[in-house]
Amino acid sequence: MRSNHFLILALLFSSFSLFVLKVDGDPPHILLINRSFSLVLDDLGWSDVGFHASTINTPNMDKLASEGVIVALAKSIYYVQPICSPTSALLSGMYPIHTGLQSGVIRSTEPYGLALDITILPQKLKEATTLFYTRPPMYCHTWAIGMCRCEGYGFQAVYSRIGYIHQNIWIYIQILASPAPNTVKWMSISSAFYLQQAQKVILSHNASTPLFLCLPFQSVHSPLQVPTEYTEKYENIKDDDRKIYAGMVENVDEAIGNITEAMKTAGLWDNTLLIVTTDNGGASDEGGYNWPLRGEKGSLWEGGVRGVGFVHGKMLQRTGVTCKELFHVTDWYPILHLAGIEEDSDSSALDGFNIWRAISEGVPSERTEILHNIDGNSAAIRVGDMKLLLNVKNQEWYEPPELSSGARKAKKKSGRKIRAALYNITADPNESQDLRRTYPDVVRTLRRRIRYYRRGEVPSGKQSSDPEARKLARKNGYWGPWIN
Repeated sequence: MRSNHFLILALLFSSFSLFVLKVDGDPPHILLINRSFSLVLDDLGWSDVGFHASTINTPNMDKLASEGVIVALAKSIYYVQPICSPTSALLSGMYPIHTGLQSGVIRSTEPYGLALDITILPQKLKEATTLFYTRPPMYCHTWAIGMCRCEGYGFQAVYSRIGYIHQNIWIYIQILASPAPNTVKWMSISSAFYLQQAQKVILSHNASTPLFLCLPFQSVHSPLQVPTEYTEKYENIKDDDRKIYAGMVENVDEAIGNITEAMKTAGLWDNTLLIVTTDNGGASDEGGYNWPLRGEKGSLWEGGVRGVGFVHGKMLQRTGVTCKELFHVTDWYPILHLAGIEEDSDSSALDGFNIWRAISEGVPSERTEILHNIDGNSAAIRVGDMKLLLNVKNQEWYEPPELSSGARKAKKKSGRKIRAALYNITADPNESQDLRRTYPDVVRTLRRRIRYYRRGEVPSGKQSSDPEARKLARKNGYWGPWIN
């Protein structure tokens, strides 16, 4: 029986996600590449890939995007969360307000994580006898779902970057190892380590059995480090951070090309579905930009939540097009029906919609609204064309240095909070014209939708740092799990 290898390459700059789905009764290989959860790329900016007209060279992603379905161009409407831990919604299919991960990133010293009673993607796929290899980002990574315990969340092997000593000397931990977690020092950039591990898994895999590989690259999240051979061609960029960041993007693009070549060598590529997605927007003080969108990583403005992404695979019914349907990172989870998993009693708790036909065939998506997040008094929601933001920090439009005069850094507004703002995102994707006074009835309607979601919100799991985490880190010389 032939296996379909669906490669969902989630480019969360700082994370890559890659997974395979089953079509027409054949179990596929799922490769979920995340960085940090980037091919989910960690902190990849909206304006930082070639197919968004960037000056940064991304030939591999550009080619794959042009041969597939792009979900992130001016008229596309694909959203992620504003920062890494909440974007783990890809794994759960649930909004962060329903998993307790609505309050920013889970730090290395904080004793909490994604609740173990929540069934996530690899656990569901395991029910379909899929094999899993992954590295969920646990420390400053896109899929930061908690690192206080050695939890596999359904994976057979887990590698996590848990710290670095200096420059390009990194420490990794193999969480699921017997009799105890193993550590390894890697004397090079992190993307080389992830690429090497992915190639080992891919080239040794039996093509007759399904594979789920989650490979989150650390790049292009800070710290900004890359061999000089990748920055020399960007001498026109005078801002040093931006120059190094551009080299990191190109380095990861090269790794993506090497991974696809490994898939071809292993006989998996022709039946692989690749999905590339970011985890959140870029951060201008770390080299990433979302121009011309407003705002950046960590915010509910479009620059923080509009995702870069595309889908590639021969099972797509249409290619070379842009998907213009509204959809959200939670919608990838329901695509599991392609992997032979029927809807069960748990599906009623999902916030995601099955948008496979919208991507593959261009049919209308069932989704009509997206809750961007609720965290305390701050909230944002999009319903149809309209987006309402409540109690958010004001952010500007940050232009990449190579496009602006001089090498100025983005000027951050320490800012005043904006109590309420309403935008027609279809007509005004850059959020320049506040319509709250023009359409007060729309503001009231969207406020009601936010109140509806508040009624189902679970308390945030956010906890203060545990001193025991630092004690163990000082003893071992790196961050790592500290609770048995």
